[in-house]
Amino acid sequence: MSGIHHVTAIAGKAQRNFDFYTRTLGLRFVKRTVNFDDPGTYHFYYGDEAGQPGTIVTFFPWEHAAPGRGGVGQTHQTAFRVPAASLGWWTQRFTEKGVAYEPLEKRFGESVLAFTDPDGMSLALVGVPGAEKEAGWSNGDVPAEHAIRGFHGVTLLLDSAAKTGGILTDVLGYKEAAREGSIIRYQATATPGSYVDIYEAKGFMTGRQGRGSVHHIAFRAADDAEQAAMAKRLIEKHGMHPTEQKDRNYFRSIYFREPGGVLFEIATDVPGFAVDEPVETLGQHLKLPAFLEGHRAEIEKVLPALEQETVS
Repeated sequence: MSGIHHVTAIAGKAQRNFDFYTRTLGLRFVKRTVNFDDPGTYHFYYGDEAGQPGTIVTFFPWEHAAPGRGGVGQTHQTAFRVPAASLGWWTQRFTEKGVAYEPLEKRFGESVLAFTDPDGMSLALVGVPGAEKEAGWSNGDVPAEHAIRGFHGVTLLLDSAAKTGGILTDVLGYKEAAREGSIIRYQATATPGSYVDIYEAKGFMTGRQGRGSVHHIAFRAADDAEQAAMAKRLIEKHGMHPTEQKDRNYFRSIYFREPGGVLFEIATDVPGFAVDEPVETLGQHLKLPAFLEGHRAEIEKVLPALEQETVS
């Protein structure tokens, strides 16, 4: 298995984040839970209908977080794929909704519509020929034919690509696919449309994490055995020191900071988001891990109210 499992970022107000990703972008609210390491904070997951790996963007909404600053050692942009013919529809939608966006541009021969979310996170929609053949999900805000199909990839802004590229190709199941100017594109060998672009920017200002910035990128491992093999290779071949495995209920994870400074995670595909609620009702209720369930009342007291429509 290879490819991006999920991308986790830092947001500000929970309601604003929810409204933008479910209503403006039309993603499904897959899971409403808390940050397991900071249970006074929500952890929101958005994705496709079933919350499949490769479609999930997640957020820690810290209302009083200071704004982040883009720069070296950070994820520069997170891109989703849509049908190529849908970019005009999305441009019109962004205009109507007051979403800040850039003129269409070409990257690696593909049309790219760059935009930002309400917290300043750098995002893009990439028009991909053939994406219309993939299933699209709609909750009524975005028609299924124009719906986001999952990730296209991420762009990392790094001082140097060599060591990070070595980990991508030797451990995470990627191969170098193309070069364009200062950008090197790596493509997952087992997951179509899952790219990591490294923008080499030696001498640029170092980034600062905060509201609107990506916290970490998670890559896929089919199961515990594959994850363990990847961890072993990280240690023995690349001198990395991944954490012990952490149970995140919906996947199991290890973490390490890659040589360029970006926090990477390797997350298992199993058990998935339907482990504690049916696919039909994903995201409708606050779900807590077993070790926090006894504290539900006090956790619910400190979490901000969230108005969400019931979707089926």
